[in-house]
Amino acid sequence: RHAALNLTPATAFGVSPSLGGSFHVDSPPTIPTLTTSYAHGTSSKSLLFSTVGGSLQASAERFPDREAVVFLQEGVRKTFSQLQQDAAAGLLALGLKRGDRLGMWGPNTYEWVLFQFASAKAGIILVSVNPAYQVQELEFALRKVGCNAIVCPTQFKTQKYCDMLRQICPEMDTASPGSVKSARLPDLHTVIVTDSRQPGMYHLEDVMQAGSSQHIQQLEELQKKLSFDDPINIQFTSGTTGNPKGATLSHHNIVNNAYLIGMRLGYDWRSQVRVCLPVPLYHCFGSVGGGIVMATHGITLVSPSTGYDGRANLAAIESERCTFVYGTPTMYIDMLGQPDLAKFDLSSVEGGIMAGSPCPPEIVKKVISTMGIKELVIAYGTTENSPVTFCGFPTDNLERKSETVGCITSHLEVRLIHLSHLCLMPLGISGELMIRGYCVMLEYWGDVAKTDECITKDRWYKTGDIASLDKYGFCRIEGRIKDMIIRGGENIYPAEIEQFLHTHPKVQEAQIAHFKIPRYVTFVEGYPLTVSGKIQKNKLREQTEKFLGL
Repeated sequence: RHAALNLTPATAFGVSPSLGGSFHVDSPPTIPTLTTSYAHGTSSKSLLFSTVGGSLQASAERFPDREAVVFLQEGVRKTFSQLQQDAAAGLLALGLKRGDRLGMWGPNTYEWVLFQFASAKAGIILVSVNPAYQVQELEFALRKVGCNAIVCPTQFKTQKYCDMLRQICPEMDTASPGSVKSARLPDLHTVIVTDSRQPGMYHLEDVMQAGSSQHIQQLEELQKKLSFDDPINIQFTSGTTGNPKGATLSHHNIVNNAYLIGMRLGYDWRSQVRVCLPVPLYHCFGSVGGGIVMATHGITLVSPSTGYDGRANLAAIESERCTFVYGTPTMYIDMLGQPDLAKFDLSSVEGGIMAGSPCPPEIVKKVISTMGIKELVIAYGTTENSPVTFCGFPTDNLERKSETVGCITSHLEVRLIHLSHLCLMPLGISGELMIRGYCVMLEYWGDVAKTDECITKDRWYKTGDIASLDKYGFCRIEGRIKDMIIRGGENIYPAEIEQFLHTHPKVQEAQIAHFKIPRYVTFVEGYPLTVSGKIQKNKLREQTEKFLGL
Protein backbone atom coordinates (compact mmCIF):
# COMPACT_ATOMS: atom_id res chain seq x y z
CA ARG A 1 0.00 0.00 0.00
CA HIS A 2 2.90 2.29 0.80
CA ALA A 3 4.32 1.77 -2.68
CA ALA A 4 0.93 1.96 -4.42
CA LEU A 5 0.23 5.40 -2.98
CA ASN A 6 3.68 6.63 -4.05
CA LEU A 7 4.29 8.24 -0.66
CA THR A 8 7.16 10.70 -0.37
CA PRO A 9 9.26 10.62 2.81
CA ALA A 10 8.31 13.69 4.83
CA THR A 11 11.96 14.58 5.33
CA ALA A 12 12.51 14.86 1.59
CA PHE A 13 9.51 16.94 0.53
CA GLY A 14 9.91 20.52 -0.67
CA VAL A 15 13.55 20.09 -1.70
CA SER A 16 13.06 19.64 -5.41
CA PRO A 17 11.61 22.57 -7.39
CA SER A 18 9.75 19.99 -9.50
CA LEU A 19 7.32 19.49 -6.60
CA GLY A 20 5.81 22.88 -7.48
CA GLY A 21 4.69 23.61 -3.94
CA SER A 22 5.16 27.40 -3.90
CA PHE A 23 2.59 29.74 -5.40
CA HIS A 24 1.33 33.30 -4.91
CA VAL A 25 -1.80 33.64 -2.80
CA ASP A 26 -2.35 37.42 -2.87
CA SER A 27 -5.30 36.65 -5.15
CA PRO A 28 -7.17 33.42 -5.98
CA PRO A 29 -4.77 30.97 -7.70
CA THR A 30 -5.80 30.33 -11.32
CA ILE A 31 -3.03 27.95 -12.33
CA PRO A 32 -3.05 24.37 -10.93
CA THR A 33 0.37 24.46 -9.30
CA LEU A 34 0.45 21.72 -6.66
CA THR A 35 1.59 18.21 -7.56
CA THR A 36 1.74 16.77 -4.04
CA SER A 37 0.31 17.55 -0.59
CA TYR A 38 2.81 20.30 0.24
CA ALA A 39 2.12 23.97 -0.35
CA HIS A 40 3.87 27.23 0.42
CA GLY A 41 1.74 30.36 0.13
CA THR A 42 4.00 33.15 -1.11
CA SER A 43 3.12 36.83 -1.26
CA SER A 44 4.31 40.15 -2.63
CA LYS A 45 3.50 41.61 0.81
CA SER A 46 6.21 41.37 3.47
CA LEU A 47 5.57 40.30 7.04
CA LEU A 48 5.22 43.19 9.48
CA PHE A 49 7.80 43.74 12.21
CA SER A 50 5.66 45.85 14.53
CA THR A 51 4.30 45.20 18.01
CA VAL A 52 0.64 45.19 19.03
CA GLY A 53 1.00 48.65 20.61
CA GLY A 54 2.88 49.94 17.58
CA SER A 55 0.06 48.77 15.29
CA LEU A 56 -2.55 50.70 17.26
CA GLN A 57 -0.34 53.79 17.35
CA ALA A 58 0.10 53.70 13.57
CA SER A 59 -3.68 53.53 13.01
CA ALA A 60 -4.28 56.29 15.60
CA GLU A 61 -1.88 58.53 13.67
CA ARG A 62 -3.43 57.64 10.32
CA PHE A 63 -7.13 57.66 11.33
CA PRO A 64 -7.32 59.66 14.59
CA ASP A 65 -11.01 60.56 14.29
CA ARG A 66 -12.29 57.28 12.85
CA GLU A 67 -14.34 55.08 15.19
CA ALA A 68 -12.22 52.18 16.42
CA VAL A 69 -14.81 50.45 18.62
CA VAL A 70 -18.54 50.71 19.26
CA PHE A 71 -20.04 48.82 22.21
CA LEU A 72 -23.77 49.27 21.75
CA GLN A 73 -25.01 47.81 25.04
CA GLU A 74 -22.57 49.94 27.05
CA GLY A 75 -23.19 53.03 24.92
CA VAL A 76 -19.45 53.39 24.30
CA ARG A 77 -17.91 54.83 21.13
CA LYS A 78 -14.18 55.43 20.90
CA THR A 79 -12.08 56.81 18.05
CA PHE A 80 -8.59 55.50 17.41
CA SER A 81 -7.16 58.58 19.06
CA GLN A 82 -9.33 58.08 22.16
CA LEU A 83 -8.49 54.37 22.43
CA GLN A 84 -4.78 55.16 22.09
CA GLN A 85 -5.10 57.78 24.83
CA ASP A 86 -7.10 55.49 27.15
CA ALA A 87 -4.52 52.71 26.83
CA ALA A 88 -2.03 54.85 28.71
CA ALA A 89 0.52 54.22 31.44
CA GLY A 90 -1.78 53.25 34.33
CA LEU A 91 -0.59 49.64 34.53
CA LEU A 92 3.03 50.68 34.94
CA ALA A 93 1.94 53.11 37.67
CA LEU A 94 0.41 50.17 39.57
CA GLY A 95 3.79 48.46 39.63
CA LEU A 96 3.20 45.95 36.84
CA LYS A 97 6.17 45.45 34.55
CA ARG A 98 7.22 43.98 31.22
CA GLY A 99 6.77 40.19 31.17
CA ASP A 100 4.11 40.13 33.94
CA ARG A 101 0.86 38.30 33.21
CA LEU A 102 -2.50 40.08 33.39
CA GLY A 103 -5.70 38.02 33.19
CA MET A 104 -8.74 39.50 31.42
CA TRP A 105 -11.84 37.73 32.72
CA GLY A 106 -15.24 38.82 31.52
CA PRO A 107 -17.67 39.21 28.61
CA ASN A 108 -17.41 41.52 25.59
CA THR A 109 -16.97 45.05 26.93
CA TYR A 110 -14.89 48.09 26.02
CA GLU A 111 -12.62 47.33 28.97
CA TRP A 112 -11.62 44.04 27.30
CA VAL A 113 -10.22 45.87 24.26
CA LEU A 114 -8.79 48.65 26.44
CA PHE A 115 -6.70 46.24 28.52
CA GLN A 116 -5.75 44.22 25.43
CA PHE A 117 -3.84 47.27 24.17
CA ALA A 118 -2.85 48.82 27.51
CA SER A 119 -1.11 45.58 28.50
CA ALA A 120 0.57 45.20 25.10
CA LYS A 121 2.01 48.72 25.21
CA ALA A 122 3.52 47.95 28.61
CA GLY A 123 4.94 44.59 27.45
CA ILE A 124 2.58 42.81 29.86
CA ILE A 125 1.30 39.44 28.65
CA LEU A 126 -2.50 39.39 28.35
CA VAL A 127 -4.04 36.13 29.56
CA SER A 128 -7.42 35.56 27.91
CA VAL A 129 -9.57 33.91 30.59
CA ASN A 130 -12.82 32.19 29.60
CA PRO A 131 -15.65 34.26 31.13
CA ALA A 132 -17.58 31.06 31.86
CA TYR A 133 -14.83 29.61 34.08
CA GLN A 134 -15.89 28.55 37.56
CA VAL A 135 -13.67 28.66 40.66
CA GLN A 136 -11.71 25.46 39.98
CA GLU A 137 -11.00 26.29 36.32
CA LEU A 138 -10.07 29.87 37.17
CA GLU A 139 -7.65 28.84 39.88
CA PHE A 140 -5.98 26.31 37.56
CA ALA A 141 -5.56 28.87 34.75
CA LEU A 142 -4.21 31.67 36.96
CA ARG A 143 -1.79 29.33 38.74
CA LYS A 144 -0.63 27.72 35.51
CA VAL A 145 0.62 30.97 33.99
CA GLY A 146 1.41 32.77 37.26
CA CYS A 147 -0.97 35.69 36.79
CA ASN A 148 0.21 38.83 38.61
CA ALA A 149 -2.98 40.79 37.99
CA ILE A 150 -6.56 40.15 36.91
CA VAL A 151 -9.26 42.43 35.51
CA CYS A 152 -12.97 41.60 35.77
CA PRO A 153 -16.45 43.10 36.26
CA THR A 154 -18.26 42.54 39.56
CA GLN A 155 -20.57 40.06 37.89
CA PHE A 156 -22.30 39.25 34.60
CA LYS A 157 -25.58 37.35 34.57
CA THR A 158 -25.00 34.37 36.93
CA GLN A 159 -21.21 34.76 36.93
CA LYS A 160 -20.20 36.48 40.19
CA TYR A 161 -16.58 37.25 39.36
CA CYS A 162 -15.53 39.11 42.50
CA ASP A 163 -17.18 36.53 44.75
CA MET A 164 -15.34 33.70 42.98
CA LEU A 165 -12.02 35.53 43.35
CA ARG A 166 -12.71 35.95 47.07
CA GLN A 167 -13.28 32.20 47.39
CA ILE A 168 -9.79 31.60 46.03
CA CYS A 169 -8.18 34.64 47.73
CA PRO A 170 -9.99 35.46 50.98
CA GLU A 171 -6.92 37.55 51.86
CA MET A 172 -8.24 40.29 49.54
CA ASP A 173 -10.80 41.47 52.07
CA THR A 174 -8.07 42.78 54.39
CA ALA A 175 -5.42 43.70 51.80
CA SER A 176 -4.66 47.09 50.28
CA PRO A 177 -5.23 47.28 46.50
CA GLY A 178 -2.11 46.05 44.71
CA SER A 179 -0.81 44.27 47.81
CA VAL A 180 -2.78 41.02 47.76
CA LYS A 181 -0.84 38.06 49.17
CA SER A 182 -2.66 34.86 48.27
CA ALA A 183 -1.74 31.39 49.54
CA ARG A 184 -3.44 29.67 46.60
CA LEU A 185 -2.31 32.17 43.93
CA PRO A 186 1.16 33.23 45.11
CA ASP A 187 1.91 35.34 42.00
CA LEU A 188 -1.28 37.41 42.17
CA HIS A 189 -1.02 40.85 43.80
CA THR A 190 -3.37 43.12 41.84
CA VAL A 191 -7.11 42.89 41.10
CA ILE A 192 -8.88 45.54 39.00
CA VAL A 193 -12.69 45.73 38.95
CA THR A 194 -14.25 47.53 36.00
CA ASP A 195 -17.57 48.62 37.52
CA SER A 196 -17.54 48.84 41.35
CA ARG A 197 -15.36 49.45 44.39
CA GLN A 198 -14.45 46.30 46.34
CA PRO A 199 -12.14 45.66 49.33
CA GLY A 200 -8.55 44.94 48.28
CA MET A 201 -9.23 45.74 44.62
CA TYR A 202 -8.56 48.72 42.37
CA HIS A 203 -11.42 50.36 40.50
CA LEU A 204 -10.93 50.99 36.78
CA GLU A 205 -10.89 54.74 37.43
CA ASP A 206 -7.86 54.29 39.71
CA VAL A 207 -5.94 52.76 36.81
CA MET A 208 -7.06 55.41 34.31
CA GLN A 209 -5.85 58.21 36.59
CA ALA A 210 -2.67 56.55 37.89
CA GLY A 211 -0.30 57.31 35.04
CA SER A 212 1.79 60.43 35.73
CA SER A 213 3.96 62.22 33.18
CA GLN A 214 6.87 60.15 34.54
CA HIS A 215 5.01 56.90 33.79
CA ILE A 216 4.03 58.14 30.33
CA GLN A 217 7.70 58.86 29.60
CA GLN A 218 8.60 55.43 30.97
CA LEU A 219 6.01 53.85 28.63
CA GLU A 220 7.42 55.73 25.62
CA GLU A 221 10.95 54.55 26.46
CA LEU A 222 9.69 51.01 26.84
CA GLN A 223 8.35 50.98 23.26
CA LYS A 224 11.94 51.09 21.97
CA LYS A 225 12.89 48.02 24.02
CA LEU A 226 9.97 45.74 23.23
CA SER A 227 10.69 42.98 20.72
CA PHE A 228 8.06 41.71 18.31
CA ASP A 229 9.15 38.19 19.26
CA ASP A 230 8.18 38.74 22.92
CA PRO A 231 5.20 36.73 24.19
CA ILE A 232 2.18 39.05 24.49
CA ASN A 233 -0.91 36.83 24.71
CA ILE A 234 -1.72 33.51 26.37
CA GLN A 235 -4.88 31.85 25.06
CA PHE A 236 -6.17 28.70 26.70
CA THR A 237 -7.12 25.92 24.32
CA SER A 238 -10.71 24.76 24.64
CA GLY A 239 -9.91 21.06 24.68
CA THR A 240 -12.63 18.65 25.82
CA THR A 241 -10.18 16.36 27.60
CA GLY A 242 -7.79 17.21 30.40
CA ASN A 243 -6.84 20.65 31.63
CA PRO A 244 -6.59 23.55 29.15
CA LYS A 245 -3.13 24.43 27.83
CA GLY A 246 -1.86 28.02 27.56
CA ALA A 247 -0.93 28.69 23.94
CA THR A 248 1.67 31.47 24.13
CA LEU A 249 1.61 33.90 21.21
CA SER A 250 4.04 36.68 20.31
CA HIS A 251 3.41 40.13 18.83
CA HIS A 252 4.81 38.71 15.57
CA ASN A 253 2.32 35.82 15.64
CA ILE A 254 -0.85 37.81 16.08
CA VAL A 255 0.01 41.09 14.34
CA ASN A 256 0.91 39.27 11.12
CA ASN A 257 -2.03 36.88 11.31
CA ALA A 258 -4.38 39.85 11.72
CA TYR A 259 -2.66 41.77 8.93
CA LEU A 260 -2.88 38.86 6.50
CA ILE A 261 -6.51 38.02 7.40
CA GLY A 262 -7.38 41.63 6.57
CA MET A 263 -5.44 41.50 3.30
CA ARG A 264 -7.26 38.31 2.25
CA LEU A 265 -10.61 40.03 2.90
CA GLY A 266 -9.62 43.24 1.12
CA TYR A 267 -9.56 45.49 4.18
CA ASP A 268 -6.58 47.30 2.67
CA TRP A 269 -8.67 48.67 -0.23
CA ARG A 270 -12.24 48.74 1.10
CA SER A 271 -13.37 52.05 2.54
CA GLN A 272 -14.88 52.32 6.04
CA VAL A 273 -14.98 48.63 6.97
CA ARG A 274 -17.35 48.13 9.92
CA VAL A 275 -17.35 44.63 11.42
CA CYS A 276 -20.25 43.25 13.48
CA LEU A 277 -18.38 41.25 16.13
CA PRO A 278 -20.60 38.95 18.23
CA VAL A 279 -17.85 36.37 18.84
CA PRO A 280 -16.26 36.45 22.32
CA LEU A 281 -13.13 38.55 22.75
CA TYR A 282 -11.49 35.97 25.02
CA HIS A 283 -11.36 33.64 21.99
CA CYS A 284 -8.75 34.14 19.27
CA PHE A 285 -11.48 34.71 16.64
CA GLY A 286 -12.57 37.82 18.55
CA SER A 287 -9.28 39.08 19.98
CA VAL A 288 -7.10 38.59 16.88
CA GLY A 289 -9.68 38.56 14.06
CA GLY A 290 -11.40 41.48 15.75
CA GLY A 291 -9.14 43.52 18.06
CA ILE A 292 -5.77 43.09 16.35
CA VAL A 293 -7.27 43.37 12.83
CA MET A 294 -8.82 46.65 13.99
CA ALA A 295 -5.37 47.92 15.02
CA THR A 296 -3.50 46.75 11.91
CA HIS A 297 -6.08 47.83 9.30
CA GLY A 298 -7.88 50.75 10.95
CA ILE A 299 -11.32 49.12 10.73
CA THR A 300 -14.25 49.74 13.08
CA LEU A 301 -15.48 47.00 15.45
CA VAL A 302 -19.16 46.98 16.44
CA SER A 303 -20.05 44.85 19.48
CA PRO A 304 -23.81 44.21 19.41
CA SER A 305 -24.18 42.95 22.99
CA THR A 306 -22.18 42.06 26.09
CA GLY A 307 -23.37 38.44 25.96
CA TYR A 308 -24.38 36.70 22.74
CA ASP A 309 -27.76 37.79 21.32
CA GLY A 310 -28.64 36.78 17.75
CA ARG A 311 -31.35 39.41 17.32
CA ALA A 312 -29.01 42.13 18.64
CA ASN A 313 -26.55 41.16 15.88
CA LEU A 314 -29.15 41.84 13.19
CA ALA A 315 -30.17 45.12 14.83
CA ALA A 316 -26.52 46.20 15.01
CA ILE A 317 -25.89 45.39 11.36
CA GLU A 318 -28.88 47.56 10.42
CA SER A 319 -28.29 50.50 12.76
CA GLU A 320 -24.50 50.69 12.37
CA ARG A 321 -24.45 49.83 8.65
CA CYS A 322 -21.94 47.02 9.20
CA THR A 323 -20.12 45.83 6.10
CA PHE A 324 -18.77 42.54 7.52
CA VAL A 325 -20.10 40.00 10.02
CA TYR A 326 -18.11 37.43 12.02
CA GLY A 327 -19.60 34.34 13.59
CA THR A 328 -19.41 30.63 14.31
CA PRO A 329 -21.73 28.30 12.37
CA THR A 330 -24.00 28.11 15.43
CA MET A 331 -24.26 31.92 15.55
CA TYR A 332 -25.20 32.10 11.88
CA ILE A 333 -27.77 29.33 12.38
CA ASP A 334 -29.23 31.37 15.22
CA MET A 335 -29.41 34.51 13.08
CA LEU A 336 -31.03 32.56 10.24
CA GLY A 337 -33.58 31.24 12.74
CA GLN A 338 -34.72 34.65 13.99
CA PRO A 339 -38.47 34.83 13.22
CA ASP A 340 -38.30 38.46 12.05
CA LEU A 341 -35.04 38.12 10.07
CA ALA A 342 -36.70 39.50 6.92
CA LYS A 343 -37.57 42.78 8.70
CA PHE A 344 -33.93 43.78 9.15
CA ASP A 345 -32.10 45.82 6.53
CA LEU A 346 -28.85 43.92 5.92
CA SER A 347 -28.08 45.64 2.61
CA SER A 348 -24.86 47.22 3.96
CA VAL A 349 -23.21 43.81 4.41
CA GLU A 350 -20.62 42.91 1.81
CA GLY A 351 -18.95 39.90 3.40
CA GLY A 352 -18.28 37.90 6.52
CA ILE A 353 -16.25 35.17 8.17
CA MET A 354 -17.63 31.85 9.39
CA ALA A 355 -15.14 30.00 11.59
CA GLY A 356 -14.55 28.42 14.99
CA SER A 357 -15.95 24.95 14.25
CA PRO A 358 -16.80 22.85 11.15
CA CYS A 359 -19.01 24.82 8.75
CA PRO A 360 -21.76 22.71 7.14
CA PRO A 361 -22.10 23.47 3.39
CA GLU A 362 -25.87 23.87 3.64
CA ILE A 363 -25.51 26.57 6.29
CA VAL A 364 -22.93 28.43 4.20
CA LYS A 365 -25.34 28.40 1.23
CA LYS A 366 -28.26 29.62 3.38
CA VAL A 367 -26.24 32.51 4.83
CA ILE A 368 -25.26 33.62 1.32
CA SER A 369 -28.76 33.27 -0.15
CA THR A 370 -30.96 34.31 2.81
CA MET A 371 -28.84 36.98 4.49
CA GLY A 372 -27.30 38.16 1.22
CA ILE A 373 -23.70 37.89 2.46
CA LYS A 374 -22.26 37.30 -1.01
CA GLU A 375 -18.60 37.60 0.01
CA LEU A 376 -18.77 35.20 2.96
CA VAL A 377 -15.56 33.22 3.53
CA ILE A 378 -14.71 30.23 5.69
CA ALA A 379 -11.60 30.55 7.84
CA TYR A 380 -9.82 27.63 9.46
CA GLY A 381 -7.11 27.55 12.07
CA THR A 382 -6.21 26.77 15.65
CA THR A 383 -5.41 28.86 18.70
CA GLU A 384 -1.84 27.55 18.46
CA ASN A 385 -1.59 29.06 14.95
CA SER A 386 -2.58 32.59 15.95
CA PRO A 387 -5.24 31.41 14.63
CA VAL A 388 -5.95 31.47 10.85
CA THR A 389 -4.05 29.24 8.41
CA PHE A 390 -6.62 28.74 5.61
CA CYS A 391 -9.16 31.27 4.42
CA GLY A 392 -11.33 31.64 1.35
CA PHE A 393 -11.26 34.57 -1.04
CA PRO A 394 -14.39 36.78 -1.08
CA THR A 395 -14.81 36.16 -4.82
CA ASP A 396 -14.61 32.33 -4.65
CA ASN A 397 -17.39 30.34 -6.31
CA LEU A 398 -20.12 28.72 -4.22
CA GLU A 399 -18.53 25.25 -4.33
CA ARG A 400 -15.25 26.52 -2.90
CA LYS A 401 -17.05 28.65 -0.30
CA SER A 402 -19.18 25.75 0.94
CA GLU A 403 -17.01 22.67 0.41
CA THR A 404 -13.54 23.90 1.44
CA VAL A 405 -11.99 25.98 4.24
CA GLY A 406 -10.27 28.15 1.65
CA CYS A 407 -6.71 28.48 0.42
CA ILE A 408 -3.46 28.49 2.40
CA THR A 409 -2.72 32.01 3.61
CA SER A 410 0.40 34.04 2.87
CA HIS A 411 3.83 33.12 4.25
CA LEU A 412 2.74 29.68 5.50
CA GLU A 413 3.68 26.12 4.60
CA VAL A 414 1.31 23.17 4.83
CA ARG A 415 1.89 19.46 4.44
CA LEU A 416 -0.30 16.39 4.79
CA ILE A 417 1.36 13.25 6.09
CA HIS A 418 0.39 9.62 6.49
CA LEU A 419 -0.78 8.87 10.03
CA SER A 420 1.60 5.99 10.63
CA HIS A 421 4.32 6.21 7.94
CA LEU A 422 4.87 9.99 8.37
CA CYS A 423 5.27 10.28 4.61
CA LEU A 424 3.92 13.04 2.39
CA MET A 425 0.55 12.15 0.88
CA PRO A 426 -0.21 12.31 -2.85
CA LEU A 427 -2.29 15.29 -3.94
CA GLY A 428 -5.97 14.86 -3.12
CA ILE A 429 -5.40 12.05 -0.61
CA SER A 430 -6.21 12.72 3.04
CA GLY A 431 -3.52 12.94 5.71
CA GLU A 432 -2.73 14.75 8.95
CA LEU A 433 -2.57 18.51 8.43
CA MET A 434 0.64 20.22 9.61
CA ILE A 435 1.51 23.92 9.50
CA ARG A 436 4.83 25.77 9.57
CA GLY A 437 5.55 29.49 9.52
CA TYR A 438 5.36 32.79 11.39
CA CYS A 439 1.99 31.82 12.97
CA VAL A 440 3.13 28.83 15.04
CA MET A 441 2.93 29.64 18.75
CA LEU A 442 6.03 29.98 20.90
CA GLU A 443 4.98 27.22 23.31
CA TYR A 444 2.39 25.97 25.75
CA TRP A 445 3.23 28.09 28.79
CA GLY A 446 5.23 26.09 31.32
CA ASP A 447 4.65 22.76 29.57
CA VAL A 448 7.64 21.53 27.54
CA ALA A 449 6.26 18.00 27.15
CA LYS A 450 2.92 19.11 25.66
CA THR A 451 4.73 21.60 23.42
CA ASP A 452 7.05 18.89 22.09
CA GLU A 453 4.06 16.63 21.41
CA CYS A 454 2.56 19.05 18.90
CA ILE A 455 5.54 20.99 17.48
CA THR A 456 8.24 18.95 15.76
CA LYS A 457 11.94 19.79 16.01
CA ASP A 458 11.73 21.43 12.59
CA ARG A 459 8.82 23.63 13.81
CA TRP A 460 5.90 21.86 12.10
CA TYR A 461 2.72 22.19 14.17
CA LYS A 462 0.55 19.04 14.20
CA THR A 463 -3.09 20.14 14.02
CA GLY A 464 -4.61 16.72 14.75
CA ASP A 465 -6.98 17.27 11.80
CA ILE A 466 -7.37 15.05 8.74
CA ALA A 467 -7.50 17.04 5.50
CA SER A 468 -6.85 16.97 1.77
CA LEU A 469 -5.50 19.58 -0.66
CA ASP A 470 -6.42 20.26 -4.26
CA LYS A 471 -4.04 21.46 -6.99
CA TYR A 472 -4.92 25.12 -6.30
CA GLY A 473 -4.05 24.93 -2.57
CA PHE A 474 -7.64 24.77 -1.30
CA CYS A 475 -8.23 22.52 1.68
CA ARG A 476 -11.02 20.20 2.80
CA ILE A 477 -11.15 19.21 6.46
CA GLU A 478 -12.38 15.64 6.90
CA GLY A 479 -12.41 15.61 10.72
CA ARG A 480 -10.33 15.16 13.87
CA ILE A 481 -7.98 12.16 14.09
CA LYS A 482 -9.30 11.35 17.57
CA ASP A 483 -12.92 11.38 16.29
CA MET A 484 -12.31 8.94 13.41
CA ILE A 485 -14.63 5.92 13.24
CA ILE A 486 -13.34 2.81 11.44
CA ARG A 487 -16.15 0.64 10.05
CA GLY A 488 -15.58 -2.19 7.56
CA GLY A 489 -12.16 -0.81 6.67
CA GLU A 490 -13.60 2.65 5.93
CA ASN A 491 -12.63 5.80 7.80
CA ILE A 492 -15.72 7.80 8.75
CA TYR A 493 -15.80 11.18 10.48
CA PRO A 494 -18.71 12.62 12.49
CA ALA A 495 -18.55 15.78 10.34
CA GLU A 496 -19.45 13.74 7.23
CA ILE A 497 -22.61 12.40 8.87
CA GLU A 498 -23.51 15.82 10.27
CA GLN A 499 -23.15 17.46 6.87
CA PHE A 500 -25.42 14.85 5.29
CA LEU A 501 -28.10 15.43 7.95
CA HIS A 502 -27.88 19.18 7.30
CA THR A 503 -29.16 18.62 3.76
CA HIS A 504 -32.64 17.77 5.14
CA PRO A 505 -34.84 20.91 5.02
CA LYS A 506 -36.33 20.26 8.49
CA VAL A 507 -32.97 19.87 10.25
CA GLN A 508 -31.66 23.14 11.69
CA GLU A 509 -28.48 21.68 13.21
CA ALA A 510 -27.03 18.19 13.64
CA GLN A 511 -24.36 16.76 15.95
CA ILE A 512 -22.81 13.33 16.36
CA ALA A 513 -22.29 12.95 20.09
CA HIS A 514 -20.70 9.48 20.17
CA PHE A 515 -17.56 8.60 18.31
CA LYS A 516 -19.10 5.34 17.19
CA ILE A 517 -21.47 4.52 14.36
CA PRO A 518 -24.69 6.25 15.49
CA ARG A 519 -27.32 3.82 16.74
CA TYR A 520 -29.84 6.33 18.08
CA VAL A 521 -31.28 9.61 16.81
CA THR A 522 -32.68 12.08 19.36
CA PHE A 523 -34.38 15.39 18.60
CA VAL A 524 -33.60 18.36 20.86
CA GLU A 525 -34.57 22.03 21.11
CA GLY A 526 -30.97 23.22 21.40
CA TYR A 527 -27.37 22.29 22.21
CA PRO A 528 -25.13 23.11 25.18
CA LEU A 529 -22.70 25.78 23.96
CA THR A 530 -19.37 27.19 25.06
CA VAL A 531 -19.06 30.99 25.32
CA SER A 532 -17.31 30.96 21.94
CA GLY A 533 -20.35 29.35 20.29
CA LYS A 534 -18.93 25.85 19.99
CA ILE A 535 -21.12 22.87 20.79
CA GLN A 536 -19.99 21.06 23.96
CA LYS A 537 -19.99 17.49 22.66
CA ASN A 538 -18.98 16.03 26.01
CA LYS A 539 -22.03 17.59 27.71
CA LEU A 540 -24.24 16.65 24.77
CA ARG A 541 -23.03 13.05 25.08
CA GLU A 542 -23.86 13.02 28.80
CA GLN A 543 -27.34 14.46 28.17
CA THR A 544 -28.05 11.92 25.43
CA GLU A 545 -26.89 8.97 27.52
CA LYS A 546 -29.08 10.13 30.40
CA PHE A 547 -32.08 10.59 28.08
CA LEU A 548 -31.62 7.13 26.57
CA GLY A 549 -30.87 5.49 29.93
CA LEU A 550 -27.49 4.19 28.74
